[in-house]
Amino acid sequence: MIMKLVCWLFLLFSGSVWAVDGISVEAGNGKATNTGRAGAIWNFDHPWFTEGSWQVAGFWEAMAGTWRGHSSYGDNQTVTDLGLTPVFRFEQKLPSSVAPYFEGAIGFHLISPAFINAQRRFGSSFQFGDHIGAGVRLGDHQQYDLGYRFQHLSNGGLKQPNQGINLNEVHFIYHF
Repeated sequence: MIMKLVCWLFLLFSGSVWAVDGISVEAGNGKATNTGRAGAIWNFDHPWFTEGSWQVAGFWEAMAGTWRGHSSYGDNQTVTDLGLTPVFRFEQKLPSSVAPYFEGAIGFHLISPAFINAQRRFGSSFQFGDHIGAGVRLGDHQQYDLGYRFQHLSNGGLKQPNQGINLNEVHFIYHF
């Protein structure tokens, strides 16, 4: 697993590292699980549906983090999570100092090991991660982003067991 993490970080920070548009951190929890992740974002080139005061925009988000199990059933694990997700946002086109947004996404995750405790097993290391969320962009240049995400991860029935997990997360992005 360490080799996977090293390869992921090498790819994440090689080549056009200067093209990174922001960094993100999030913390959350689910059933007998605490999570923490950090990542980088790359904005999409152009927004869509730009007529009026709202638009659809987005970014790619690459994250690495851990889940820590704390179930009374035992066999608690620390799971390593690597993810890549295209995030789509419905946001104000010409925001003021505080601009709300709504977002949604479906991305891909690799986790190891493929269980968090004796009662929650995921069937495979490959997981789909979808989320919905809301938040606000703040600051003179909209450089701060604070939001909430409800995320569900599962392997989509590709392999049993497919118990999945739901996470509540607080998300912060600093836009360069």
